[in-house]
Amino acid sequence: MFVVQIYLPLELPDGALIPPGVFERTKAELTDRFGGVTSFLQSPAEGAWKPSGGEPIHDRIAIFEVMVADVDTAWWRHYREALEAELQQQRILVRLFQVTVL
Repeated sequence: MFVVQIYLPLELPDGALIPPGVFERTKAELTDRFGGVTSFLQSPAEGAWKPSGGEPIHDRIAIFEVMVADVDTAWWRHYREALEAELQQQRILVRLFQVTVL
């Protein structure tokens, strides 16, 4: 099995909050396609990244997690790019790791 995690920002680049409907739609899309999703929305995680030569940038994020048996990397790349465009992000982190279900 594999776990795919999507790290979505809680704010747009201008500081405006992401509309809650975006998160609800994302949960519905992932549930419809993969049969389930876990979303971590109530206690937002905090992240930081430092662009080359710049000051650190801090983000508040929500995490969506899906377990899959097979990974369609082209589909995930397209999904990430669509979210980046919609949420006005240079990059949204989507990561994959293999897990053993006990």
